[in-house]
Amino acid sequence: MSDKTAFITGASRGIGAETAVALARAGYRVALTARTLSEGEQHDHVGSDAPLPGSLEATAKAVADAGGEALCLRADILDEASVLAAARSALAAFGHIDLLFNNAVYQGTGNQEPVLDVTREQLAAIYQGNVFTPLALVQALLPPMLERGGGTILNMVSYTAFNNPPVPAARGGWGFAYPSSKAAFARMAGALRVEHPDSGLRVFNIEPGTVVTEVMKAAGITEEVMARYKPCTPQAIAAVVAWLADNEPRDEWCPDEVLAAPAIAKQLDLLRVPSYLGG
Repeated sequence: MSDKTAFITGASRGIGAETAVALARAGYRVALTARTLSEGEQHDHVGSDAPLPGSLEATAKAVADAGGEALCLRADILDEASVLAAARSALAAFGHIDLLFNNAVYQGTGNQEPVLDVTREQLAAIYQGNVFTPLALVQALLPPMLERGGGTILNMVSYTAFNNPPVPAARGGWGFAYPSSKAAFARMAGALRVEHPDSGLRVFNIEPGTVVTEVMKAAGITEEVMARYKPCTPQAIAAVVAWLADNEPRDEWCPDEVLAAPAIAKQLDLLRVPSYLGG
């Protein structure tokens, strides 16, 4: 039996949930974190007044159906202590973590606010969820990885961090706050690589392109807007993550900067990977 283990944030739905199943099918035991433990729970998602489909328990069932083992750990990236507690619980249960997938993002207000309207409070929450908490998680899980001779960290970044919006956020573009947090987060990978050479550590930024998720639907993003950006499916991105967990990216993919998951999925013929979560 494989002893490979993974820790995934934002695993209750979307890319995180699909990745949990893809990694389970690749032989990983998976620690799953998110706010939503059970179906029907209500949390703050922009544009949604109703619970979104998906939960850690649903993801864990899909993992079990795929023959894997999942550990459900409720945690909120705005509550750094809860995420660090989840990391400790995962280490206690599994003994080690081989792969950290920093996938979760802040989903409250402020992400799409115009520059003149975004508040310090909104920015503080965005940076807590997208920069400070994943940094704390790396600081908690990286030392044990290095003691074991290496591991893999995959950080989810964003196209918006490196490109100017074509139109304002209200018309299908993007604002300042969210992209700026992802731009800051994207600088972590390069720093880790030079700080820990010849350690067995692998660190990559992954850019998923536009992915149709339940959160995006709840925010009112229309099919017309989606079509402009040629969206990819969560399961295709998850398949790329699972492939990167055990394979070295090609030099032409620019692995030292940002790995464009949709392009990789196309090259690896992963665009038609089915969903194992009923979606």
